[in-house]
Amino acid sequence: MVALHLLDLTLPSPAENLAGDEALLEWGEAGGYAGHGMLRFWEPRQHFVVLGYANQVRLEVDEEACRARAIPILRRCSGGGSVLQGPGCLNYTLVLPIEGEPALESISGANTFIMHRQREALAPLVGENVSVQGHTDLALGGRKISGNSQRRKRRWVLFHGTFLLGLDLALMAEVLLPPPKPPAYRLNRPHLEFLARLALPPARIKAALQAAWNAFEPLPGVPQPLIEQLVAEKYSRAEWNYRWV
Repeated sequence: MVALHLLDLTLPSPAENLAGDEALLEWGEAGGYAGHGMLRFWEPRQHFVVLGYANQVRLEVDEEACRARAIPILRRCSGGGSVLQGPGCLNYTLVLPIEGEPALESISGANTFIMHRQREALAPLVGENVSVQGHTDLALGGRKISGNSQRRKRRWVLFHGTFLLGLDLALMAEVLLPPPKPPAYRLNRPHLEFLARLALPPARIKAALQAAWNAFEPLPGVPQPLIEQLVAEKYSRAEWNYRWV
């Protein structure tokens, strides 16, 4: 397995963390990793809602509840459904070169390849009933514990996701509406009956994913100017975050 670089970095704000993932993808596309790829971890310090790239705010989010709790609404560069981020979430980001791995050449192939490896990494920690559900969910006993999504460039792919550890699920149920296109395995369950938290410390999940992806060599640098540019021009702007109201 080709070794990946490792970056354990939580940036100060929600916008910076979302911009960080996109900047790391663009940096890979520009040759910044010398073909090796990277694995990032980050843990949000405040609550915020994140929409998938094509989601509509009015269909996914209870804006009044968000305003009442001063929870900002942002949009990421990848697909997938809307989520609540905050303390008790562990996020990971993979930026991988497509060349040399045929499974990464298509959306479905990347989903299968990466989600299988994630499941195999997590199963020894929580039991063999961890399963891949929908396209990119991990579930434990039929309840979702991790959601994931991807964005593709010509030569590189970004694949990232969230593990629910200590997140306030009642708050998620308050600020997120039922998804307009739920996966079949959800069975129309409300958030509190569909989601589950992992009773694991972040360090154990990080160690398992590092081993699964052979990611131990620290990333030698971070594209900070690009992160700042993306925050200023995109992730801090209503034109991006509310582009499909």
